[in-house]
Amino acid sequence: MDLSSGYRLYLRSALRQLKLGATDFDILEEILIRALAAGYAVHEIPFQYRARLAGKSHVRLFKFGISYLRTFLAMWRLRNSIASADYDARAFDSLVPLQRYWQRRRHQVVTRLATGVGQVLDVGCGSSKILGSNTTWVGLDIQMHKLRYARRYGNPLVQGSIFDLPFADGSFDGVVCSEVIEHIPAEEKPFNEMLRVLKPNGRLILGTPDYDKWSWRALEWLYARVSPGGYADEHITHYSRENLTTYLQGKGFAVESVDYVGGSEMIFSLRKLPPMASPVPAQPVRSALRAA
Repeated sequence: MDLSSGYRLYLRSALRQLKLGATDFDILEEILIRALAAGYAVHEIPFQYRARLAGKSHVRLFKFGISYLRTFLAMWRLRNSIASADYDARAFDSLVPLQRYWQRRRHQVVTRLATGVGQVLDVGCGSSKILGSNTTWVGLDIQMHKLRYARRYGNPLVQGSIFDLPFADGSFDGVVCSEVIEHIPAEEKPFNEMLRVLKPNGRLILGTPDYDKWSWRALEWLYARVSPGGYADEHITHYSRENLTTYLQGKGFAVESVDYVGGSEMIFSLRKLPPMASPVPAQPVRSALRAA
């Protein structure tokens, strides 16, 4: 309609993945924002060209204004939602004090516990800056757009599932699994897999909300109303410290320490024991859940 308003070249493989809804010039903004949300890095390379000497714009201002406002609102929701590839990374520098504190406190605890551990696997790494704190760590996630964003950290990255980790037995000195297990059904396989890929005496750093804490249940209730469609709606499995501790001990782990974020999110430091060395009998995974 009007070439002088904007001229861009896009990578076909990237553009094909974007579900676009705009119909006027606001599609230019939508493409860029959806590309960012899909984990792509966007680089602007300016160029000079002659302005036209005659003619007039074909834009209908009222129609364009309504269309632009509709696209703006949709893109604002996307950029601030968990669907955006960089959601966790941006939360680290969030303008919301509680969100910023939560990310930074979690980062502090996890990186401290992992200091000096050796080769570490970050299961469900997402776009969190925890992965970027050490470029020797291996990041694993099921979501490709999260991994696409995480490439900027410089870590080795693997697309895979916590239910079937694509690594040999005893591959890692440490495994980090932060804010993952509450998003998946309570099953034995994820815990078996993390135990399997750990070396003897390896360390598992496991973080998940403590649903025995009234403070967490209150925060999640509030979060679900302030940010519908956010992480609160994805927390389908609710663990408690006491029950999860007993389960992990029966699984073959020794509990070294338990730290908290905001007095609500628990972060375990666990050591893999030799076979048959656990003082606690094996428990079914359901026993790790918070009692109704």
